Amino acid sequence: MSARSKKHDWLQQWVFVGPALLFFTLIVAVPFIMSLYYSLTEWNGVSNGVKFIGLDNFKRILFDDADFRNAFWFTIRFSVAMIILTNAVGFILALLLTQAFKTRNILRTVFFMPNVIGGLLLGFIWQFIFVKGFASIGEMTGWSFFNLPWLGDAPTAFWGIVIVSVWQGAGYLMVIYIAALANVPRDLFEAAKIDGAGKWQLLRSVTIPLIMPAFTVCLFLSISWAFKMFDLNLSLTKGGPFNSTESVALNIYQEAFRNNRLGLGTAKALVFFFVVALISLIQVSITKKKEVES
Repeated sequence: MSARSKKHDWLQQWVFVGPALLFFTLIVAVPFIMSLYYSLTEWNGVSNGVKFIGLDNFKRILFDDADFRNAFWFTIRFSVAMIILTNAVGFILALLLTQAFKTRNILRTVFFMPNVIGGLLLGFIWQFIFVKGFASIGEMTGWSFFNLPWLGDAPTAFWGIVIVSVWQGAGYLMVIYIAALANVPRDLFEAAKIDGAGKWQLLRSVTIPLIMPAFTVCLFLSISWAFKMFDLNLSLTKGGPFNSTESVALNIYQEAFRNNRLGLGTAKALVFFFVVALISLIQVSITKKKEVES
């Protein structure tokens, strides 16, 4: 290849890759590098004076910040519940809505629609439902379930956030599972049925192994949604009662922008980032090993 051809290929590559690389550098890489620096400082985010304090922020997070540890423990509990329930509901809906009946396309749209609504708006809608709607139903029916202090007590507030999160995210995962189920070869089902496999055996030994790539994607997405949950947390409970439902994302926001400790907030964000990245890598590596070729 001549030098002119190499130059032409190089220029062509940069024409296509250059803009994306530039925006990635400006929007992702540079802020991330800056955050590494600010995490080592004591800065309020406004003043020109930035005091370098080394690893003091990280020591404070690990040993002295009880609020951050409580927020992390809440986020872990919420994430486990949300990930399991969202994937379970999404998968069950996908199994049901891949059956041949007339209204399945309408039902798919209905179950997907909550994902279209913004998190803040969704939170305010469900706040009204929990506070006013459930109370009215409880008065009419006398059922104790609807008379619970849904957003006023720590255990019920926890499950209130989980319910809304599952309601929002299950429809999106349902679409991914439906696409995966539609690509499973029918002849494998026929062969398994001829061999005497029942519905449960078909599901466990044929369907689930063949759609493991969908489980990899859905688990990754739900882990991401659960750990970075902020808008629903803010609009439903604002971390209350008594910070019992404060997520890590909300705690970081409060630290950086309410308490004006941007250096400490950035350090918390970095710790959070590396923990979630590690969990995501472990999840992807485990589920990838379970994938099989159809």
